[in-house]
Amino acid sequence: MPPRPIHEPRRDNCPWCGSKRLRNRLRAPDLLHHRPGTFAVDECRDCAHAFQNPQLTAEGLALYHRPPNRNLPGACAERVLATRTRRHRLLATARAMLPYPEPESWLDVGTGHALFPEAAKEVFTYTSFDGLDPTPRVVRAQEAGRVEEAHQGQLTHPATSARLRARYDVVSMLGHVEHTHDPRAELRAALLALRPGGHLLLELPDPRSAFAALLGKWWVAHGQPRHLHLIPLPNLRADLESQGCTIVRADRSGAHVPHDLGAALALSLSRSVPSPRTALLRATAPLVAAATALDHGLAPLLRHTRFSNTYRVIARKP
Repeated sequence: MPPRPIHEPRRDNCPWCGSKRLRNRLRAPDLLHHRPGTFAVDECRDCAHAFQNPQLTAEGLALYHRPPNRNLPGACAERVLATRTRRHRLLATARAMLPYPEPESWLDVGTGHALFPEAAKEVFTYTSFDGLDPTPRVVRAQEAGRVEEAHQGQLTHPATSARLRARYDVVSMLGHVEHTHDPRAELRAALLALRPGGHLLLELPDPRSAFAALLGKWWVAHGQPRHLHLIPLPNLRADLESQGCTIVRADRSGAHVPHDLGAALALSLSRSVPSPRTALLRATAPLVAAATALDHGLAPLLRHTRFSNTYRVIARKP
C-alpha cells in the first residue's frame, strides 16, 4: 500500500469565510524541531483568518508531533516556551473563572500532562477535573492524580462527543484550537460537552499582535508546522455568538505570554549556528536569557498594547 499523503490539497478559499481573496502571510521551515519541509501560511484579505495552506493531514501532524530529541538545538527555544505552562500563569488563568459560579465538573481539552488541572485545583478545590488529549499523556496524568477521568482521543469524534455530552460546567481549551483541523467543529463539540449555562474558557494566539508583523516567521506563535489556524478575536467572538453564546469576557492583556523576543532569538540562533552546535549554543544562552528578561520586564506595558500576543475568551452557553 502506498504511503498516505501528509498534505491536503491546497485551498483557494478561506476556510473561515469562504473568500478567495487570499495573500501569503509567510513561509517557514520547522524552526523548533528542524524537521524537513517548508510550510506556507495564507491570510484572508476579508476576515484576516490565517491558516496553513496546504494543511497537514492527520498523518502529517502525527509525523511532525513525534517527540523531539532533547539534544536538538530547538530545545533551547522550548525552555523559553515553558513560560506558557509555568504555575503562576496557569493559576492566573484559573482565577479568571472566579467571578462565575463555582463549577462542579471541568474538562480541559488538549490537556497533555494535565498541568493546568493540577494548578487549577488550588483555586477550585471542590471541582472535579477531567482531561482529554489525543495522546497517552492524559492517561499518565490520571495515574499521577492530576485528573479524575482521562479521555484519550479527539473531542469531535462522535463516540467521544456522545460520551461527554452535557457533562461539564466548564470546558477549557488553552493553546489547543490553533492545532485543530476544523476549529469551528472543535468549538461546537466543546459547547455540546457543556451543561446549559456552562462556560467555555479559551486562550489563543492573537494573529493581529504587533509581534507577528515585527518578527515574521520567527514569531513563535506562527508555530509551523503545528499551528494550522490563527483566528482573530472578532472572528472567534462572532462564531460563538452565532451559536447563541454570550461573551462574558474578551481580554488581551491578562493572557499575554512574555516570551516573544527570547523565543525568536532562540529559534534564530538554533537555525544559524553551524554544527557542532552544543558549545556555541551554550555560549549564546546568556543572550537568550537577556532577551527573555526583556520580555518579562516589558510585559506589564506590552500586555496593554497591540503587542499582546494572546487573547482569552470566556463564553456562556445559553
